[in-house]
Amino acid sequence: MVGLGNPGPEFEGTRHNVGSDTVRLLAGRHGGRLRPEKGLHSQACVVHIDGRRVLLATPSTYMNESGLAVTELVRRAGVAPDAVATRLIVVHDDLDLPPARVKLKAGGGNAGHNGLKSIDNHLKTNDYLRVRIGIGKPPGRQSGASFVLKRPGPAERDLLTAAVTEAAEAVEAVLCDGIEVAMNRVNTSP
Repeated sequence: MVGLGNPGPEFEGTRHNVGSDTVRLLAGRHGGRLRPEKGLHSQACVVHIDGRRVLLATPSTYMNESGLAVTELVRRAGVAPDAVATRLIVVHDDLDLPPARVKLKAGGGNAGHNGLKSIDNHLKTNDYLRVRIGIGKPPGRQSGASFVLKRPGPAERDLLTAAVTEAAEAVEAVLCDGIEVAMNRVNTSP
């Protein structure tokens, strides 16, 4: 399971890092501690969720190069190319969803998300599970790139913190109950 974001303190708390925030939350909940892993371009740890061994990771590459780290993680985890569709979960921010809305998706396009684009290019597939965390559209004429790299105000930050918790619960639901049951629960909730 990979949570997308940008490395470094200057990006902590930005909208673009809600994916990596989710992985950090999951690691803490399940007794793991993310640490730099040699050769993985990631901070990673292994935890057990519902009796399953789960590799959690946040790339130490910038968002636009996430595919490099994800490819190494998939290889390290021993996931065969034909199993990526069911064994890789990517958590990321999504401009096309209202702020704090969480949705699960199996495969599909990248909607212009550079982290997903990089993963698709490196893995040669877009067929993997995604946990999408809505951050909404930028106001006025603000560019998407500028918007995702800014820290939200206190009210929006509270909403996104709750969404990160919901995204972590969605990941746990996928692992415990399967994607179909989890999608029915998560995607139909208001």
